[in-house]
Amino acid sequence: MASPAPPTASDLRAIVEDGMPSALADLGALVRIPGIAWPSFDPQQLVTSADAVADLARGTGVFDEVRVLRAAVPETGEPGQPAVLATRAARGGAPTVLLYAHHDVQPPGDDALWESPPFEPTVRDGRLYGRGAADDKAGVMTHIQALRTLRAAHGDDIDLGIVLFVEGEEEYGSRSFTTFLADNRAALAADVIVVADSGNWDERTPALTVSLRGNARFTLTVRTLAHASHSGMYGGAVPDAMMATTKLLASLWDDEGAVAVAGLAARDAASPAYDEAALRDETGLLDGVAPAGRGDILSRIWNQPAVTVTGVDFTSADAASNTLAPHVTVVVSARVAPGQSGAAAFDALQAHLRAHVPFGAHLEFSDVDVGEGFLVDTSGWAVSAIRDAFAEGYGVAPIDIGVGGSIPFISDLVAQFPDAQILVTGVEDPHSRAHSPNESLHLDTFRHAILSEALFLTDANTRVAHGDARGGRG
Repeated sequence: MASPAPPTASDLRAIVEDGMPSALADLGALVRIPGIAWPSFDPQQLVTSADAVADLARGTGVFDEVRVLRAAVPETGEPGQPAVLATRAARGGAPTVLLYAHHDVQPPGDDALWESPPFEPTVRDGRLYGRGAADDKAGVMTHIQALRTLRAAHGDDIDLGIVLFVEGEEEYGSRSFTTFLADNRAALAADVIVVADSGNWDERTPALTVSLRGNARFTLTVRTLAHASHSGMYGGAVPDAMMATTKLLASLWDDEGAVAVAGLAARDAASPAYDEAALRDETGLLDGVAPAGRGDILSRIWNQPAVTVTGVDFTSADAASNTLAPHVTVVVSARVAPGQSGAAAFDALQAHLRAHVPFGAHLEFSDVDVGEGFLVDTSGWAVSAIRDAFAEGYGVAPIDIGVGGSIPFISDLVAQFPDAQILVTGVEDPHSRAHSPNESLHLDTFRHAILSEALFLTDANTRVAHGDARGGRG
């Protein structure tokens, strides 16, 4: 008997449209769960969140098995946060696709800066507002709704192997990620890995992320005195720690704001047209404040290193006194150009700071965290298939983009599954404000992302049906 004809794009589009009310309701229910992996927040909320995702996975009717699992944090042996692992075995030599997202979210920050409560999903002007609405509960629901669409379109006629892996501590550094991969390697093994944790060019234009910067983050303490002293009595002769720290940190950049650290590399790669007006619109750069750095703006963001001081321990303005401070502690976060290792970047930063320290101040480095950048191999069939799916799903030709941020765990995926094709996708856009107050999801983007992923999965299943897996493990 001949196999039934695969569903058309129109068929899938109709299924997605019919399913949008339930997809939005389920997304709203996830947003209401304040699952934050930081130790100062209620860990039970992450259990609730993982259980909710597991129930959604079971409800797709796709998987053979759905489990909520933990893995040990390598450095301490303590259990990591709960993750969901759902599996469906491939049939007939079909390839397997792994769908990744994370259910934990960033802390909300100051509630007063939110126009609506951070954990109360609110629709305004075509966007859904709430912490995690974009990063990354929309990624979770894109996978869930795409799988619902696949099941509705194909019934039981699915040969494709499918793995759903929804992590519970990505925003807190994926501390147990490597152990989780090792513990569950056989279940996670896949030919294609779709990481739904990035973004698009804008609200209308889909994008495939083909490069990510790495990172090198560390805590630096600068000491100049054994104890505090009166600034009036000794100021002018005694360098306090803040003086030394500001002079030292200033050496990290030149007068144009470009990174001035020997040994930090830049990648030579073309980038799309993008002007200063777009940068100002997307970032809120104030009138009269000039952009930092040199070269094409996107090259500065995607392919050049960046250094940011993200935290300072020092006397608050309210508690200021006439005192020479004996020590200052800062957190330095560096973004590393694709192709350079995070460890090499940290070594370069440490060497620079030691070479430029003023007054012979004492330096202490701690809490070092490095992650690798990523460059996508775009030669595989999956890249071509996802580009076609984007073009159909969004109605706009996709573009390849770099991202200035880092997703360090992708290097762990590459290490464990070196033959897998990795596709970095997402639902964020330049106005999503992930990690910031008033985070939001563009609802049309959500709809288009679901359809695109359903088209991609259907395409993969169709290749199987036609004996054209092209990379299936067999």
